[in-house]
Amino acid sequence: MKMNKYTLLAAAVSTALFSGASFAETDVALDAVSGSESTPKVEKVNGTDVITDGWEIHGYASMNYRMVDGETVDTEFGKPDYKTAGTHGKSTNQVEFVLKKHTEHANGVWSNFNVRSEYGNGNSYAYSSPGSQKANTTAQFEIKETFVEIGGLSYLGEDTSIWGGQRYLNRAAGLLSGEFWKQSSGVGAGIQSKLAGHTAGFAIVTADTDGDINNGPGADGRQTLTSYDLYYYGVDAGIGSLDFDFKYMQQANVEEDNGFGAAVTLNSSYYGLDGWTQTAISYGKGTAQNRGVNFGSWAGGDDKAESLFLTSYGVLNISENWQMGSEVTYFMALDELFTAKDLKRYIVAARPSYKVNDNLRLEATGSYAHEEGAEGYWGRTGDDLTSDIINVELAAAFTVNADYFGRPQIKPYVSYISADDEASAKQLGIKDGKSETVIGIHTEIWF
Repeated sequence: MKMNKYTLLAAAVSTALFSGASFAETDVALDAVSGSESTPKVEKVNGTDVITDGWEIHGYASMNYRMVDGETVDTEFGKPDYKTAGTHGKSTNQVEFVLKKHTEHANGVWSNFNVRSEYGNGNSYAYSSPGSQKANTTAQFEIKETFVEIGGLSYLGEDTSIWGGQRYLNRAAGLLSGEFWKQSSGVGAGIQSKLAGHTAGFAIVTADTDGDINNGPGADGRQTLTSYDLYYYGVDAGIGSLDFDFKYMQQANVEEDNGFGAAVTLNSSYYGLDGWTQTAISYGKGTAQNRGVNFGSWAGGDDKAESLFLTSYGVLNISENWQMGSEVTYFMALDELFTAKDLKRYIVAARPSYKVNDNLRLEATGSYAHEEGAEGYWGRTGDDLTSDIINVELAAAFTVNADYFGRPQIKPYVSYISADDEASAKQLGIKDGKSETVIGIHTEIWF
């Protein structure tokens, strides 16, 4: 599951579209006869009266113009599989809008209505404007989230809220890989509150499989997936805060229908230096084999599926002009992972960034990645069994704010990808030889 990138790692700028408030007024009148002040007359206020009501809009856009030997290509050169860390994601024109309607009532109850729309995620074609860009049966514009959250109910407590609908719950993604390793994506409901001063919640999230959605159910019916989530966030660990996630998953109409996953995340400084990091370890078994806490329509697995996942990423503030992002991720099968026995992947990546002035940033990205598995995994043999990949990229970001996360930006880049052999290069989408050079211009905005 790829990252689009609005991420948990950057602050968004919100814009209030509409806002308004009506407040109860108190009228005080002078008695015309006695000249004394009369008893104040207070308008009756109903607890359900709206005192605040308004809309916010947030969003993300990523437009990647990239060419390889004079043509567009439908590959990300292994980036979703922790093989490269460059800017060469394949979405040519990805746009997201997030609308939120926030309402507050006189009795303290509040509600949020959230809608997230998305266009073009994963599309690699450079479209013109002839009219309909694809066949009408192939979706390009979709509603990815639509849910309502209600809080401040007197019988649940002011720190408690409940939600229902379709959403991405508790997402986290690697900084340079861009891969979401934690989320529950689907339709469901949940409750969140405070326990000993920390955020605690429970949710049930359901998703139908990609196979059912694209091909229809089999003879036994839909293989619907369900995740039962427990989480407890913000526990003081001295050097930072700890987040705990646990998920029990089930799948309908399959022989081996369950699994469980757990993760612990440390939110801290950049290993004792100025900056920040997220460091996590997770375990997944059965249906939860995909990093343990990464649930959605892609989930599933039998009793042989078992994995361990470790990741650490963040940004170091070196000086007034220098910053560096980094990521180290290790993903391995404890038995089988995605039906591949002894599958192992890891990547080490860094992106130093130099602020030339307030509106220009220079970047260099370097990564080394490795993949291997037992003889015959996914039909591979010989040179296919082990891959070592190097990715080096140079870029200049023209931006309104040259901070590491300054957006919007227009970023020309040159990215070089090299594998240890042609068989490994072919797995990345490289047609000829062991290496490829990608020239592109990546345009991005968060708001």
